[in-house]
Amino acid sequence: MANVKPAEGKLGIMVVGCGAVATTFMTGVLMARKGLAKPIGSVTQYDKIRVGKGESKKYLHYKDIVPLAKLDDIVFGTWDVYPQNAYQAAVYAEVLKAKDIEPVREELEQIIPMKAAFDKNFAKRLDGDNVKDCKTRWEMVQELKKDISNFKQQQGVDRIVVIWAASTEIYVPYNEKVHDSIEDLEQAMKGDDREHIAPSMCYAYAALTEGCPFIMGAPNTTVDIPAMWQLAENTRMPISGKDFKTGQTLVKSGFAPILKVRNLGLNGWFSTNILGNRDGLVLDEPANFHTKEVSKLSTLETILKKEDQPDLYGDIYHKVRINYYPPRNDAKEGWDNLDIFGWMGYPMQIKINFLCRDSILAAPLLLDLVLLSDLAARAGRYGTQRFLSFFLKSPMHDYTKGEEPVNNLFDQYVMLKNAIREMGGYEADEEID
Repeated sequence: MANVKPAEGKLGIMVVGCGAVATTFMTGVLMARKGLAKPIGSVTQYDKIRVGKGESKKYLHYKDIVPLAKLDDIVFGTWDVYPQNAYQAAVYAEVLKAKDIEPVREELEQIIPMKAAFDKNFAKRLDGDNVKDCKTRWEMVQELKKDISNFKQQQGVDRIVVIWAASTEIYVPYNEKVHDSIEDLEQAMKGDDREHIAPSMCYAYAALTEGCPFIMGAPNTTVDIPAMWQLAENTRMPISGKDFKTGQTLVKSGFAPILKVRNLGLNGWFSTNILGNRDGLVLDEPANFHTKEVSKLSTLETILKKEDQPDLYGDIYHKVRINYYPPRNDAKEGWDNLDIFGWMGYPMQIKINFLCRDSILAAPLLLDLVLLSDLAARAGRYGTQRFLSFFLKSPMHDYTKGEEPVNNLFDQYVMLKNAIREMGGYEADEEID
């Protein structure tokens, strides 16, 4: 192993939000460690990658290359605006059948949400009353720090990772005066700047200062600001985000490279979704949808670059829509229409209809992101973890220096494999070209 601390003791996973995604994740992990379900979709549990070359080459599971925390060592905690325990929340979400929840009912009932740091202005459609009474954003931070510290002590965990699986907040654009340095950020929190400091930023600040990696699973700009990058460097903690790559963007990041390598042109890509869970309800609010739209729109243009191939991608019309449709609940449906063109400019079309389950696709991403963030921390990796882009819709990047995110799924996979190889003491021997 390449100077990676072993995964000794218990790993606390503190999930912001105890809704459909979080309870599907927690229930699946608890069922898997009893041998009653399989963690399908998780690369840390299933994927094998090559290490070494020539005669010394072998294909190994991640756990045989790097020291990953075991499912048996995970302890769950959560915050939510609704007080229902994880069992009640899992039943209410209607993602999983009773036969897949009841065997771990007792364990789920013990996962009771702490009061959330919440501001209704950032998610107007949510109405829960399990909320902290904080005078300022700085007070929010202090309360959350206490929660993390108490959880560590009471649960006897050695390490903690904090992951956001709550709703999409309204869009908070990068503001130099507030988001550019740790000092500016702290001053804005102490001054209770409720416009530029989202509640999610309080969670991230609290996590990092308590020595916990932080993962942003929604498209919120939370850790995607220079002040948080500096904080992650100072605290030597890993951060990653934004937005779990589940349905339509997974399709987009995997299918757009087909057009690229085949040198086919693209005139337009229209994407629309119907979704009925709490996420769909929150996104029915235009200000919250805008945050998601920014995230989903960024994928295509970094894969099919107009400056590289103006004949093929010089004028793409890209549109994304999400429609709240309660009858479907968590069973999301995505439609994609691609207007492409080929030899001599002749038009063709591709239609993709993805009937997916949002939380079923998201749950393994939470497991992978948590285990790999914990690994990164033990390997001494801190700041933005670009190798985790594989799991995220809108990967973090330093936009202040003109850096572009890598959105091509296959390039992201190379980054992931190389990082695992390096942390396992092997050569990072694949290139993105």
